[in-house]
Amino acid sequence: MSVRGRMSGNEAAALAIRQINPDVVAAFPITPSTEIPQFVSRFVADGAVDTEFVAVESEHSAMSACMGAEAAGVRAMTATSSAGMALMYELLYVAASDRLPIVLAAVNRALTGPININTEHSDSMGARDSGWIQIYSENAQEAYDNMLMAHRIGEHEDVMLPVMICQDGFITSHAIENIETEEDAAVRAFIGTYKPQHHLLDPAESVAVGPYGVSAYVMELKRAQAYAMECAKQVILDVSFDFAQKFGRAYGLFEEYRMEDAEVGVLIIGSAAGTCKDAVDRLRERGVKAGLVKLRVFRPFPAEELAKALGGLSALAIMDRSDGFSGVGGPLGAEVRAALYSYGISKTVTTNIVYGLGGRDIRVEDFESIYGMLGSKEELPRTMYIGQRE
Repeated sequence: MSVRGRMSGNEAAALAIRQINPDVVAAFPITPSTEIPQFVSRFVADGAVDTEFVAVESEHSAMSACMGAEAAGVRAMTATSSAGMALMYELLYVAASDRLPIVLAAVNRALTGPININTEHSDSMGARDSGWIQIYSENAQEAYDNMLMAHRIGEHEDVMLPVMICQDGFITSHAIENIETEEDAAVRAFIGTYKPQHHLLDPAESVAVGPYGVSAYVMELKRAQAYAMECAKQVILDVSFDFAQKFGRAYGLFEEYRMEDAEVGVLIIGSAAGTCKDAVDRLRERGVKAGLVKLRVFRPFPAEELAKALGGLSALAIMDRSDGFSGVGGPLGAEVRAALYSYGISKTVTTNIVYGLGGRDIRVEDFESIYGMLGSKEELPRTMYIGQRE
């Protein structure tokens, strides 16, 4: 039975970790994710979990410890943000190529510089090609639910990849919201016991984790890794379906909001989706056929599914909370446009809007103006920035 309460996104992520009761948590504090290992260390001190908490000297060490634990055959988790994730970058690639299903709570924050501690997606987007599954949360409820599903997804025998559960720094991580949580026993029954097929401490098998990849084999290894990412799409859907059956909250690769007859739409990731929904509701009251697609799963990227969902729109704004410095917008814009092109969607005119950098606010009125631009007869800019001083 679900329990109603109020908590922040960081508290929700930490509660999920307590209920999962992983074998190892290794973490180094960095704003705004610091509270997560802080809560977990308290759980350990209070005897609420059996977890081995490893207080390391850096985020690079945190990921190293998690990799060693997973290679030894146990569940490992960590949390980080911004420059902390950047310090992990080398090992993010190694963890994925070694097929170690670590779970990372990523509290999104602008990647220095200039120094800034507020919401931006530049940290996780910078790691988008590292081979990690990436799932984004709109609010504390989704941060909690996504954490509960992460191990089931990453540890599936067809996947065996690390999973990054992302939420927006301060906006989601520190704001108190109403949330439904589950009983400990129900959570542990849902997640199950981790039984890795291969690990370093198996006396019946000699295993090497992370050996040098000679040229004759690297292509095959990377293709196998890519195939696992392809398989992850169906596994995410299957685990989400099972989650909905048990706990009543349904998720897919993305959420379609009032898209049934939409003519103009916005595609977005993260907490600003809630603000955009309010704008859609206002516009619908005025007869504007506005819709929203909130992307939940960025890796594996649901290109075909998005093309189908967006193909009926006359105009689409793709919202990026990070800049690709490409001259044509951000990473989400590039991938969505590639998906539309790859699947023959030529009717939908797109603009890529960079917004909210360094925590800059975006309001309901801003989204209303975006929809107004999409519905006008004027030519849309290829890319634009919104909310900054000229």
